[in-house]
Amino acid sequence: TSLVVARLPKGRRQRIADNRTRKMSSCVMPSSSLTSRIAPRASSSSSSSRRRSARRAPHVARAAVDDPSATASAPAQGTSTATKKLNTDWQIDFCSRPLKDDRGKKVWELLITDDDRSFEHAEYFPNNRINSVELARALERVMEERNERPKRFKFFRAQMQTIITRACNEVDIAPLASRRCQTLVTWLGERVETVYKKHPGYDANAPPLMAFEASAPKRLPDALRGESWAFVALPLVGVREEMAQVKRGKVFGALLDIDEDLPDDTLIPGIAVYTSRAAALAGWTKGLELACISVDTQTSSIVLETGVNDSWSYAFFRKSKELTQEAKEWEQVKRACNGLHFLAIQTDEEAETTDGFWILQDSAPSEY
Repeated sequence: TSLVVARLPKGRRQRIADNRTRKMSSCVMPSSSLTSRIAPRASSSSSSSRRRSARRAPHVARAAVDDPSATASAPAQGTSTATKKLNTDWQIDFCSRPLKDDRGKKVWELLITDDDRSFEHAEYFPNNRINSVELARALERVMEERNERPKRFKFFRAQMQTIITRACNEVDIAPLASRRCQTLVTWLGERVETVYKKHPGYDANAPPLMAFEASAPKRLPDALRGESWAFVALPLVGVREEMAQVKRGKVFGALLDIDEDLPDDTLIPGIAVYTSRAAALAGWTKGLELACISVDTQTSSIVLETGVNDSWSYAFFRKSKELTQEAKEWEQVKRACNGLHFLAIQTDEEAETTDGFWILQDSAPSEY
């Protein structure tokens, strides 16, 4: 049988590796082909529903953007209208930049945006005001200026977890350590070229500060363990159909932006987990902030990374030449689509629906 490719255009099938469904332990059992199991639904609105509002011209709050020596302004006084409590997250980054002020000191910067990048806030801080109190004041001020309060503040730097967590607690907004800050990381990459490198204080020798250092994999809690699993794949059109179900709240999951220019028949690899308690497992998995999945051929295991530096031994496969090659080919397909992959949870191979679907992506270190 072939590694599943569900719903290929014109009924075509493609093969990238030998496919077997495996128990979540090290045992292996054969399986029938999983064609059209992962995304059997067709959705005429999937193309339009995937368009996000990120294309709107962003509102930019430029607090001290052009002057690294400037400091945050005083918090604004109370507003006359009730603050809107959002059910969405904001993404933040608070870190030093490859810039030096006129005293030769490092310049720090606060960036804030939302998942759709409907607004942008950039603000420099001198290095003698880098603490949770100053950060909390800035966060509160931005929320007052926008008359909005997000559900959570997501951040991706483990090195800044203590300061950011304390500041978030101070303003009564939940912090969330997450590598799913795709919008912010993209914006940061743009600023490297359009802002930092053009600034007279730019320091080309400044070291990058975004290295992800995952901890050694821990044992997966029983509540997060399925009964069997398989290496699978979907053409992008099928992935978008599953994404539409997540957006509508039909299934558990979380999404990331996918390049709209990527052809619909691009093969996206994934891991499918099968269990009779699929709905419960999907619900428990939703409580994790999934980052990515990788294969460790040395230990013949599937590694799930969550948060900013946690990792779990998600599943195992029998150590053999054949299965090791299959795992390597799965990773090759993932690299071919820039690290994009997915996790699907469903009751069994014959299920007509999924209970959970997550878009994942390997995290490439940013320059700064």
